[in-house]
Amino acid sequence: MKKARVLFVCLGNICRSPTAHGVFETLAAQQGLAGVIDVDSAGTAAYHVGNPPDSRSISAAAERGYQLDHLRARQATPEDFSEFTHILAMDEENLRNLKAIAPPDYAGHLGLFLDFAQCVEREVPDPYYGGDSGFDHVLDLVENASFGLLLKLQQAPR
Repeated sequence: MKKARVLFVCLGNICRSPTAHGVFETLAAQQGLAGVIDVDSAGTAAYHVGNPPDSRSISAAAERGYQLDHLRARQATPEDFSEFTHILAMDEENLRNLKAIAPPDYAGHLGLFLDFAQCVEREVPDPYYGGDSGFDHVLDLVENASFGLLLKLQQAPR
């Protein structure tokens, strides 16, 4: 398998993208790919730079065996396009924001994370203003898409 660097992106980098970061990193390690796939997350806005993920994200992830508490929010930058082979947005709005800062010659994959999922949903909904069930739903979607992305990366030509 070819080395991959994956960046997950949402708005503030405290709910959806750190959840994807933690889940995908854990699942990749469980498949023996920790040294082959690097993972990070970021937000398109700088609202929460330096903060840990939302406590509800940390709690919901921990119930499924994923650790997020070591992660800290950062903002996506144009430099990320030279560092990451895959930049995956949680929704269309953040994908538009990423396209606005992407260099025209970016040769990696820029798209929606749920393009790798087996589900009808196209976007990972923001659970921030909802109840606890929203964080569980995000985890369901992220796990689904993570398995699809791992399969795609493993099938990529060397």
